[in-house]
Amino acid sequence: MDTDVFWAALALMLVLEGLFPFLSPGGWRQTFLKLMQLRDGQLRFFGLTSILLGLILLWLVL
Repeated sequence: MDTDVFWAALALMLVLEGLFPFLSPGGWRQTFLKLMQLRDGQLRFFGLTSILLGLILLWLVL
């Protein structure tokens, strides 16, 4: 993998991660508070789901 692609992907991830707190700080805070109330197993499930969706998208794109 070209390092430029890696850094571009990382930069895009940071832009996307920053959009919600920038556009709606109150909504982001409420969502974060709800996430804090989830059990470890629930958070792991969402993390695993995100990983799998990301891998599927990479497989489809590349």
